Amino acid sequence: MLDPLDGTLFGKDQPCFGCGPNHPIGFHLKFVQEAEAVVTKFVPGPQYQGPPGIMHGGLVMTLADEVGAWALLAFKEKFGFTASVEGKLRRPVRIGVETEGRAWIAKESSRVVRVGVKISQGGEACFDAELGFVLMDRFSAEKLLQGPLPETWLRFCR
Repeated sequence: MLDPLDGTLFGKDQPCFGCGPNHPIGFHLKFVQEAEAVVTKFVPGPQYQGPPGIMHGGLVMTLADEVGAWALLAFKEKFGFTASVEGKLRRPVRIGVETEGRAWIAKESSRVVRVGVKISQGGEACFDAELGFVLMDRFSAEKLLQGPLPETWLRFCR
């Protein structure tokens, strides 16, 4: 099990919107492992709304993508790049209400891992999805990033 399950794993100055501890407008997410799932709790503030009082749908997807990526890190100790998303918004995610993100490994092969994700508030499902993450070796990741892979990421290559 990785420790910590938050963005400091990659250094305090890493730039991730979802988990970067010092991102100026990011989510600053932290995660815990609960049995076969990774879980985060988050209260969306007014800066994340689309319609009044409702979290922007794209940011709900960002939350789902982030918790899915951390399930991959926690259970496979690998990073992946999001390649596909199949999801359904079931109800609005409300601003100012504690939101839970939960993710688990649904299916895997040597190069692609499918991760199930559920975003909920008050025990009610708001967004369900399955995301496909492509696992990359160092060469492929650096080609995608068009530059060197950060040193703190190297141990998570395929």
